[in-house]
Amino acid sequence: MKTTPYSLGALLLALLVLPAPATAVAADPTPVAAARHRHTASEISAFLTAFYGHHGPSARDREQSVSQQLKEKQAHAPSTDALLCAQNEPQDIVVGAVTVAQSAGIGWATVTTHWAADQTDTFTAYVRLDSRPIKLDDVICAG
Repeated sequence: MKTTPYSLGALLLALLVLPAPATAVAADPTPVAAARHRHTASEISAFLTAFYGHHGPSARDREQSVSQQLKEKQAHAPSTDALLCAQNEPQDIVVGAVTVAQSAGIGWATVTTHWAADQTDTFTAYVRLDSRPIKLDDVICAG
């Protein structure tokens, strides 16, 4: 058997010991504190209250403040407004208390829509805690 001066193990060891190229060591331009920021309950509450307003999200908010997943959900249900779980514009909208699940990386609130004849409906609006910028990630209708 012929021995070679460089075995595969020695080659791998040499690769592990070599310093990384300078380009791979370049620092991330995002500050560490900003990269780790997760939205708080008060930030999510302020976002949802502004997003829904009193009668529903604006066209701009529907385009810029909604996840791609939710946009696709709306595309598959064109006769219903997936963001409001309704077919019409409500008379008023109230965002409830926000719950944050750090371990799941998500926050949510129950949103109540008010309609004629004192009728109400509810749905749950979800926001990913790490979304940048903050966006509505999903909506689950109650009924």
